Amino acid sequence: MAADMAAGVAGKKALIIGAGIGGLTAAVALRRIGMDVEIYERAGELKPAGFGISVGANAIRALATLGLDLDLEQRGQVVTQMKFTTPTGRRLFELPHARVDREAGAPSICLYRGDLQQALREAAGDCPITLGATALHYETSADGVRVHFADGTEAHGDVLIGADGIHSVIRGQVAGTGPTAPRYGGFLCWLAITEFAHPTFPAGFSGHYWGAGRRFGLHDVGHGRFYWWGSLNVPEHAARDYTADKTEILRTYAGWAQEVTAAVRATPQSAIMAVPCQDRPFLEQWGDGRVTLLGDAAHPMLPSLAQGGSSSIEDAVVLAGRLNAADKLGGVTAALRSYEDLRRERTREMVEVSRSLAGLEQLQHPIPRLLRNTAARLMPSAVLAGLLRKTLIYPGADQPVLVPTLGGHS
Repeated sequence: MAADMAAGVAGKKALIIGAGIGGLTAAVALRRIGMDVEIYERAGELKPAGFGISVGANAIRALATLGLDLDLEQRGQVVTQMKFTTPTGRRLFELPHARVDREAGAPSICLYRGDLQQALREAAGDCPITLGATALHYETSADGVRVHFADGTEAHGDVLIGADGIHSVIRGQVAGTGPTAPRYGGFLCWLAITEFAHPTFPAGFSGHYWGAGRRFGLHDVGHGRFYWWGSLNVPEHAARDYTADKTEILRTYAGWAQEVTAAVRATPQSAIMAVPCQDRPFLEQWGDGRVTLLGDAAHPMLPSLAQGGSSSIEDAVVLAGRLNAADKLGGVTAALRSYEDLRRERTREMVEVSRSLAGLEQLQHPIPRLLRNTAARLMPSAVLAGLLRKTLIYPGADQPVLVPTLGGHS
């Protein structure tokens, strides 16, 4: 059925640069519509990153329009409660996640990033992945695109998808800027997953603790594990060289709620990583002939909305849908521009809202923090639900690319 519906692109080849969440999802989606796919990844091996990821109801619904169910509820943990508190655990507000997920028609799930990568690799089947392939530049023509790699090899295809992350080489050529540094968000994050439980946490608990220029998050990712992160305002030069020293992390959160320090203590030093939080100013031009961008290569965002992975999944599904309709849209190049037009407004808003929220969340001065916390406590549930709906309800849920199979397996 997929091949019949995708007569215009069946047998055409897509080259994907990058084997992260966006690149793997794109491979799965494009194979579903009958395209041949080759993935090229600069890393020498596909090692799962050692922290957690949120796959929102919007991403689950997007996958369903392709008839895909990755069984993520079994691999991770459905979000049932999302609380925001002061450092000592005093309640600020609670997001009505379960209610909005029901409206969205799918659960939101927290899981270990490596488990999501594994699910996508299984769904991609025998899709070839070339490791140690560092893309240098591409050349376009009327009938395709050619990529040149650092080892002197080349690859030719009908479409090129830059899914090579925030430091994307493909983005630099598309935008005409070449290599440029990402934009620092003003804070670093410590990240870890550890075996952990707490008697006051229900299954599916997510907690956010807001302090002065620092925050902490705890998220149940299932199977007796919690994903935690800590953020700290530091100058950019310090963030790039910061270590994941467990003793320093414990000092940073001294006096905070008992579960915060307990989670850190339960984590082996080797399981903690430190990263500067970064994004980029929004890029209006994603395409160049038969080349387009996807995920962090197109719209990297700060983590406040927890939509980095989910927005990449949405991208991949919309891209497949547009290419599936290439004949009606005027050809492959027109389909790529249509994909970009459909995704630009939604992802621009996510990038901008994520940066604005990060500024509020990382407030350091006591007076602005007091005003923020007071406003948060007084925020009506209906307003909070409305904010969640904008993110968690997938705009294309009623436009299946293939056959939706929510609750089943493809």
